[in-house]
Amino acid sequence: MHFSAFIHSCRRFSAFIHSLHSGAFVEDRRFNAFVLLLLCTTANAAANDARLPLRIGPHVFQAELAATPQQRARGLMGRTHLPADGGMLFVFEQPGRHCFWMRDTPLPLSIAFIDAAGRIAGFADMQPRTDTLHCPNTAVRYALEVRQGEFQRRGITTRTQVGGLPH
Repeated sequence: MHFSAFIHSCRRFSAFIHSLHSGAFVEDRRFNAFVLLLLCTTANAAANDARLPLRIGPHVFQAELAATPQQRARGLMGRTHLPADGGMLFVFEQPGRHCFWMRDTPLPLSIAFIDAAGRIAGFADMQPRTDTLHCPNTAVRYALEVRQGEFQRRGITTRTQVGGLPH
């Protein structure tokens, strides 16, 4: 679900709740607000469940997208499982030396730093529940987190092109 469709759905639901309130079906405005918040949050979580297929050589990773500041700050925190072909793609508006840490993330992860042209600029292995910063050596626009060791197991190296990145 695109963000605009999500907002449209929330507005339609809000109008529906308002019509119920006008008809005396629901009397408590706090209840209306709570239900609206709950349903919109659930819809937003479902929108984040979409996977983006990223091709790296013959390999395909099904990546969740973290494109907003809130999604990037949350990352994979609290996750206890990630499939071998799963991952999270962090997308930044501008290239930069974007750093990562593993606070509240119980999974050991590997990260590939990807430049604006879609080439892997470097890798780092990150240990669970640490505040150690992992920064690229150059400006990057993307970062892909996967289960620790997946890039190495698949023979993926620096300068490899990543296909399927959003613009």
